[in-house]
Amino acid sequence: MVGLRRGLLVTTILVPCGALGLASQALAQGSTIALDQIDVVAVTPVAGAGGISRSSGTGAPVISGGALPLSKVPFTVETVTARQFEQDRATLDPTFTLARTTPGVSLSDGQGNSFRQTLTYRGFDASPLQGAPQGLAVYQNGTRINEAFGDVVNWDLIPQVAINRMDIVTGNPIFGLNALGGAVNIEMKNGFTWQGKEVSVIGGSDGRILGTLQYGEVFGPWSLYFAGEGLKDDGWRYQSPSEIGRVYADLGYRSPDSEFHLIATGAKTFFGAAAASPVDFTHVNERAIFTYPQSIDTEMGQIQVTGKVNLSPTWDLSGNAYVRRFSQFVIDGNDGNFENCSTRSNFRGFLCFEDDGFSIQPGQTQAQFRNQFLIVGPNGQTVPFRAGIPYGTLDTVRTEATGYGGSLQATNRDRVFDHSNTFIVGGSIDAANYGFKSGSTLGVINPDLRVTTDPNNPTYGAIPGLGLGPIRTAAALGIAPSSVTGSNLYMGLYALDTFDVTEQLSLTAGARLNFARITTQDLTGFSPDVTGTHYFNRINPIAGLTYRFFPWLTLYGGYSESNRAPTPLELACANPDRPCLLPNSLVADPPLKQVEARTYEAGFRGTVPDVYEGGLLNYKLGFFRTDLTNDILQIAVPGNAARGYFVNVPATQRQGIEVAAEYVGERLRLYANYALIDATFQFNGDLSSPNNPLADDGLITVRPGNKLPLVPEHQIKAGFDYAITPQWRFGMNVAAFSSSYYRGDESNLNRKLPAYAVANLNTSFILTKNVEVFGMVTNLFNTRVANFGTFLERTEPGELFANRYALNDPRTTTLIQPLSVYGGVRVTW
Repeated sequence: MVGLRRGLLVTTILVPCGALGLASQALAQGSTIALDQIDVVAVTPVAGAGGISRSSGTGAPVISGGALPLSKVPFTVETVTARQFEQDRATLDPTFTLARTTPGVSLSDGQGNSFRQTLTYRGFDASPLQGAPQGLAVYQNGTRINEAFGDVVNWDLIPQVAINRMDIVTGNPIFGLNALGGAVNIEMKNGFTWQGKEVSVIGGSDGRILGTLQYGEVFGPWSLYFAGEGLKDDGWRYQSPSEIGRVYADLGYRSPDSEFHLIATGAKTFFGAAAASPVDFTHVNERAIFTYPQSIDTEMGQIQVTGKVNLSPTWDLSGNAYVRRFSQFVIDGNDGNFENCSTRSNFRGFLCFEDDGFSIQPGQTQAQFRNQFLIVGPNGQTVPFRAGIPYGTLDTVRTEATGYGGSLQATNRDRVFDHSNTFIVGGSIDAANYGFKSGSTLGVINPDLRVTTDPNNPTYGAIPGLGLGPIRTAAALGIAPSSVTGSNLYMGLYALDTFDVTEQLSLTAGARLNFARITTQDLTGFSPDVTGTHYFNRINPIAGLTYRFFPWLTLYGGYSESNRAPTPLELACANPDRPCLLPNSLVADPPLKQVEARTYEAGFRGTVPDVYEGGLLNYKLGFFRTDLTNDILQIAVPGNAARGYFVNVPATQRQGIEVAAEYVGERLRLYANYALIDATFQFNGDLSSPNNPLADDGLITVRPGNKLPLVPEHQIKAGFDYAITPQWRFGMNVAAFSSSYYRGDESNLNRKLPAYAVANLNTSFILTKNVEVFGMVTNLFNTRVANFGTFLERTEPGELFANRYALNDPRTTTLIQPLSVYGGVRVTW
């Protein structure tokens, strides 16, 4: 472990994407560094709780419960350190750092805001989008932070300045539900691992201004750490402001045989215009958006206790407990897709939802047919149709959740048959109560694409007395207000053992039992099928080995299984005959199956010391394959791509290769890596994609080998950080991604999103012992391509959207953020 000024502790991790610029940072501060070899990584969530692993007084690592030397870990671990996040401080976004450094990580911006992008690793998502299939479990200090209702991951709520390290761990079911493609384990700073006082102020493109502060100190056996962040940004697109406020505090206590932490974190964020834009608009103006308002207002607070006690020289007990409160309010202006009721429904002259696209079914009465499409107000009033009105809806969604739980784990390191052995046994429980409310109010799309409502203005298609309450179809299908309460209960028991057969060969075996109970209750009376209780359980094994041929060469390989239970949102929106306005309405509840994954991994890795001027060379070559059964997809319905449902599909697969190398020396840090990710469907079948221009009557045919959308097959990343003088440091990095298919093009019929590369620069200069100025340029060459795309409904010949715009191209995309320049100053004392 390398001690830097102000007590900042940074670990040189023996995996690619380790500590960035450690040597150059220490050199710039006039320190003498020693590139010590510390290769301890977490193999359970509890291992990283509260940052309780530490070094002994002799400098040797004290391996905390749930942590192993990397040479004994039979799966992949990718690590990003505090120093790397610090280099990207102007972004205030941890996903930016992961995407530019880590093999297999890419971003897709479905909401047009860099703070709420979907992170994809090996073809698995950790996304803030409700309804996105979540395939990564995310832990902060040992607490799972996938939110209770949709398992979403709100990266914007994580205080970046307080991150000590972030590990992506693959092939390990010990991390519980959702770890299909792996788990992200975030260890935060505390007063024992970071001491000092620091304030940063940063400004730059799009009116961005942000400030960060952190303070850490040790008082005898006690420690205190506090961090705060604030950001205001106008956004590079129209109507796209961002506001972020985050705080983090840790009070720690340490004795010779124990350590405890009381941790509090809170965040409040606001984002506007969260949606992709039609290419017909962005071809005219890259800053264009679609209908608005589209704002997301989120609040979160969490209190956590973590601890570890050494019961004996070979036994220790670790655990944590937490309470988390989450609240989010979304306002979303949308196209209404309303029209004059057809003569078939005997309600000509009133407002209907797409009734001319459907036929009366056998056994269905005229009233039943009509009620599927007839729009009524909050008191059951019909709504007169007026020609020439560009109808829209103002949709609101409120999600509230209170979660609580904890974990307990025991670790034993007694020798077995005079061989080293590490045995871990533990359990976890996560429970949450949630509420979900949504509704759609009738409005009009103005020429500037703003959706507004005014019941006293007849041009809005409303009538006096209709009010601003929610509209619905008479049968409460598709368009209907929702009010749902429910609860989740997730429990797990696990055991993991690593046995050293020889000094070179280590065998690992274990398993985890997952249990899930999901209960939902409809409060409106419109959707009785939402009410129900679902149970899921599975035992997931793990087995693997490592063989250390030389101190600088280790072979690893393993097999594991994992599962994901359907989320409450997916369970409540799984009937194609009762589609949902995603994510605004929950109307049906047929059963979905849990997703099951089987992962195979193998590869070589190691560290070569003293390569050049005493530096270290870290390298890795790895292969992986994950086969999924009963994967869950979000499917659109004919007539409106915003409405859809969730289905199980028989099989999907992710497989690939990762190659990485990294040199860390006193003045230079250099890295390069490549990832091949072959993410495919493995079944024959038809899926609904009504707006796909090459669909056959709204259906597309998927065949084995078709690529999953929005997953670039090839990724190349490289960068360097160099101390030009003891005061001046300069760095550059490039990340390149191959093309990928649009969402909604699962049959791979259309042209792809283009390949692209993004380059970034960073530099810093130490003015005095306590003052540093720095700068950052993102997207240096102003690459103007999209990293997200899907399809929308084109206007018919002779028709105009909102009575003004022709939408001839069905593609809707989000461009990556343009060239941006930031600068700031950091003061430490």
